[in-house]
Amino acid sequence: MTTATIDETRPATAIARHWIDGRWRDSPEHRDSINPATGEVIGRYALAREDEAREATAAALRTFRETNWKNDRALRSRVLQEMAARFEARAADLIQLLSTEVGKVVPDATFEVGTAVPALRYCSALVLTEYGRVAEWEPGHFSLLVREPIGVAGISVPWNAPVGLLIRSLAPALAAGCTTVVKMPGESAQLNGLISEVISEVTSLPRGVINIVTGGRDVLGFLVTSPDVPTISFTGSTQVGRAISQAGAARLKRFGLELGGKTPMLVFDDADLDAALPKLEKALTVFAGQFCMTGSRLLVQSGVADRVRQRLAERLANVKVGPASDPTSDMGPMIDKENVARVNQLVQGALAAGARAIVRGGPVTEGPLARGAFYRPTLLEVTDSRLPIVQEEVFGPVLTMQVYNTEREAIALANDSEYGLAASIWTRDVDRPLRIGRELQVGTVWVNDWVMMRDEFEEGGYKQSGRGRLRGLAALDDFLEYKHIVLKPGVVTS
Repeated sequence: MTTATIDETRPATAIARHWIDGRWRDSPEHRDSINPATGEVIGRYALAREDEAREATAAALRTFRETNWKNDRALRSRVLQEMAARFEARAADLIQLLSTEVGKVVPDATFEVGTAVPALRYCSALVLTEYGRVAEWEPGHFSLLVREPIGVAGISVPWNAPVGLLIRSLAPALAAGCTTVVKMPGESAQLNGLISEVISEVTSLPRGVINIVTGGRDVLGFLVTSPDVPTISFTGSTQVGRAISQAGAARLKRFGLELGGKTPMLVFDDADLDAALPKLEKALTVFAGQFCMTGSRLLVQSGVADRVRQRLAERLANVKVGPASDPTSDMGPMIDKENVARVNQLVQGALAAGARAIVRGGPVTEGPLARGAFYRPTLLEVTDSRLPIVQEEVFGPVLTMQVYNTEREAIALANDSEYGLAASIWTRDVDRPLRIGRELQVGTVWVNDWVMMRDEFEEGGYKQSGRGRLRGLAALDDFLEYKHIVLKPGVVTS
């Protein structure tokens, strides 16, 4: 297959295209972009295959080898600051298209787009502050530790948060001095084109540093097996994370993986329920539950179980599901009807296996919303932690509730999962959060809150929720090599 090439400087065409080596690129194969709230076609996009991935990788490798990008810290810091300014200036456009194409209600889309600018600015500062180290370990003998960019970084971005999760990987890759090939998902193809347009407006950015293609498994497969792409930053399912780790093992490929999650939310008898319940609701409904940190397991101490069950059921039953175009909508659609059917099948299986529906929710099958991929929030009470609905990542607005009596029981239930991304603890006891938090097998613990993230602090998972960390100082580790240089520049005499 040959790639159709368009060297236009204007990105606006009838087809959302790739951004490779500082130019817009078409592909022979085109597909439709769908509004998940209505099922309507909102545009067409070029679908990348291996040819486009190879072209993008060649451009990134050439730029890494032949330009001073990897050595010019001042340039990298300036590019990240300019990129932050462009994302800030185009925020309204990004929010609007994210709402239309991915279905997020405006507050959720605003939250996501709002994570990009501080991440870029933080990494801009890292460029100028994070160096190696040096020591004179005996007179006249020096050790110099140098951190060098690893080369071309492959970045794979999922559809559920394409702006936020792109920047979360891209910003540290650029800060480290890597050049990049970014695989964006087809579900957000129109948004991908807008993101590429925003990046193309960064005048200091050298050609070939950032290459963005919209594609699927062909592109990811090429990046994972290519000898010219030594590191992969992947955000997605645990299943795919395992598969690409196995495929990349032949080349000892480095992987940074943020994978699935099954966030437990532990509510104790002394919790402030007035503060907790609105957060517990949002923990389920933000991004329609299509979020790796979705609060999907509610663990409630027996003394407040009845009140939590009743009050949360009322809140979830009153969540207004609707399109982002309606400002009164509380929760938008899922990404497509196939995922609606998948989630509903999991719920039906759980009910058949003994789960009890507190709020059944489910697919919207009547009225105007039936054209879209809408799924009303669902709350199931369970007593058996082995049920798939408890153990598997649902990736939809389905919450399970389990009742416990003691702290030890709460910890055991929270850790009874192959996932370990995050957890939330709700209590007024000043000692309990740290005592319990140290025993939870997760990468992030929120106390009396949910999804508070800071670019200065690391984010990632234990167990099957991933490998490595994004955000914080550790975010650079996926993109750097360490080199020890031993110097004996002269003899020191007393």
